Amino acid sequence: MLTDQLKRAVEQRRDALISLTQSLIQIPTINPPGDRYLDICEYLADRLSSTGFKIEMIRAEGALADSSAHPRWNVLARYEGARPGPCLHFNSHHDVVETGHGWTKDPFGGALEDGRIYGRGACDMKGGLAASIIAAEALIAAAEEAGLELPGSIEISATADEESGGYGGVAYLAEKGYFSPERVQHVIIPEPLNKDRICLGHRGVWWAEIETKGRIAHGSMPFLGTCAVRHMGAVLAEIETHLLPLLASKTTAMPVVPEGAKQSTLNINSIHGGEAEPEDGYTGFPSPCVPDRCRIIIDRRFLIEESLDDVKAEISALMERVRSQRPDFDYEIKPLHEVQPSMTDQDAPVVVAVGAAIQQVLGQQPDFVVSPGTYDQKHIDRIGKLKNCIAYGPGILELAHQPDEWVGVEDMIQSAQVMAIAAAQLLGLDPERPSSL
Repeated sequence: MLTDQLKRAVEQRRDALISLTQSLIQIPTINPPGDRYLDICEYLADRLSSTGFKIEMIRAEGALADSSAHPRWNVLARYEGARPGPCLHFNSHHDVVETGHGWTKDPFGGALEDGRIYGRGACDMKGGLAASIIAAEALIAAAEEAGLELPGSIEISATADEESGGYGGVAYLAEKGYFSPERVQHVIIPEPLNKDRICLGHRGVWWAEIETKGRIAHGSMPFLGTCAVRHMGAVLAEIETHLLPLLASKTTAMPVVPEGAKQSTLNINSIHGGEAEPEDGYTGFPSPCVPDRCRIIIDRRFLIEESLDDVKAEISALMERVRSQRPDFDYEIKPLHEVQPSMTDQDAPVVVAVGAAIQQVLGQQPDFVVSPGTYDQKHIDRIGKLKNCIAYGPGILELAHQPDEWVGVEDMIQSAQVMAIAAAQLLGLDPERPSSL
């Protein structure tokens, strides 16, 4: 069976998969600020061109955060089959978050220990990027060895800035037509959602800055001013007392994981009141002033059953309730970022193909899940207008952004086998056809 050929072809590339993953981890593409994007794109361009892919290097000029110091580079590789057919696109982001503290391994060493490869981005998502490349190379080789004409085309992209919204990566490519349904028919994003899961989409998000306003005065005579921090304290109390219980009562039919994310949530990402403390030479003593400004950044995740307008209206209503209770209360809400929820149907072709491949490789039916946070499917859906898109890849979601992040070699092998078998079906080959090998 072609299925068995594809499994063997991936297994034969085990050492190549390990080496590729390690090499990708060893390029520290930290975002922000966006380090070494060109380096990783050039590395992948050399690797993929050697196996017959045609390469496009695409800089997202003018996109958010693109600059001469940190240009937003993307690489897109395309392999044309022997005859016309659909296009399957594997998309991975090449940027990683900062390392943070608490590591016992070299964050950019790519150490292999006990079947795990360690490093920042190992799980999220350089392991998935490497697995998709091995899957594509295994499919191309297996088809050639079996004397089969591979129909259609395979694309592999490594894109910028997913960790900061994807505007210099997938959003830019989608705006340029690279994800139009006429050009690409199927998309798999190898995010780390566990090898037995198919991620159909994600919740929505609204970020906003809320600022309370006061009046500055000498700190020894606070009665002559109005404290914006105290105003913000009232806002936080209203959030705790009324808004959070309301959000906890809202649940979704979307199969969101983990269980706690099936409700609406709100996180306060940051808070700052008063004058900014100088970074250099700070003594620990603030200026003796009544703070006339206090700001928080809120991160509101909402469900497909909710409207963004209602989400915004809840915050406005909360602020008006506080205003009615406090003299001299003034505020401003500044929207920062918004993403609508996205969810692909379970009967979509890419879902059916990957589900069947999971059954063939793992011997079990897949779990269908929705991510609590957003990823680049949002741009493929909303800008590209392409619905036939999922996230599927190796790695454990809870390890993402953690110290000692790792990805399992066996998980990558099995995920690559799933991707190769699904790719064969989506491109028009029958994975169950008898093998000549």
